[in-house]
Amino acid sequence: MIHIKDLSKSYGRRRALDGLDLTLGIGVTGLLGPNGAGKTTLLRCLATTLAPSGGSIDAYGLNPANPVQRTVLRRRLGYLPQDPGFYPHFTAFDLVDYVAILKEMTDRERRHIEVRRVLAEVGLTEQARVRTGRLSGGMRQRLALAQALLGEPDLLILDEPTVGLDPEQRMSFRALVSRLGESRTVVLSTHQTEDVAALCERVVVMRAGRAVFDGTPGELAGVATGQVWLSDEAPTASRVFWRTADGRYRTLGQRPPTGDATAPGVEDGYLVLLGEEVAA
Repeated sequence: MIHIKDLSKSYGRRRALDGLDLTLGIGVTGLLGPNGAGKTTLLRCLATTLAPSGGSIDAYGLNPANPVQRTVLRRRLGYLPQDPGFYPHFTAFDLVDYVAILKEMTDRERRHIEVRRVLAEVGLTEQARVRTGRLSGGMRQRLALAQALLGEPDLLILDEPTVGLDPEQRMSFRALVSRLGESRTVVLSTHQTEDVAALCERVVVMRAGRAVFDGTPGELAGVATGQVWLSDEAPTASRVFWRTADGRYRTLGQRPPTGDATAPGVEDGYLVLLGEEVAA
């Protein structure tokens, strides 16, 4: 288990995390929230790349504030940052191999077996000798995921992992992550509510550095029960509505004059939960 207690992080006068309490176990947990909610800051603290201003993290009995224990914890985690850096003249194989060396995989033969394994996991076997600067955006994102999978980490931290992936690649990603979540802790931050609905058994919605919702995707959808409507005319009095593919208007909130109730989804619950912040 990973226990996060009263975690805070400030950048000058701005508090990115504000007394956050959270417990994480085996399975896939999705983090949702608007920009600036603190999702990336939380993941960076979990990945030990950023020291919190206050509070504590206990991961598998290890305290990342302790230098020795932090090193041990880093051996047990994989991290895909929001903006992974690439050396454009490295091949895909060389880049992952370089990260494997940084992860203290010193036996060359075993290390190369592991590098080939994670490249195969993300479907990049045929691109192993292609320079990263020549890979497409989706391929670079899969390469970033490959390096995070090195060593089969107990804790997998993914920040916006599906950016740049096409529908087929996203489907493969969901299959991979759901399988990984059967035996380890996976935490992913995303703006894609469909990814959360498809593969996360738990979702945490963050706002202003705090968790304002913690439950299942079904429970998040339930937040919008009785507040989702379909109508033939644009509901001019509503601030949150859009025209659907069949020409009808989907409205959140107050019932429009000609509205029919419809079943809510995860995105509806998320939008209703954040209310005026989303409408603005």
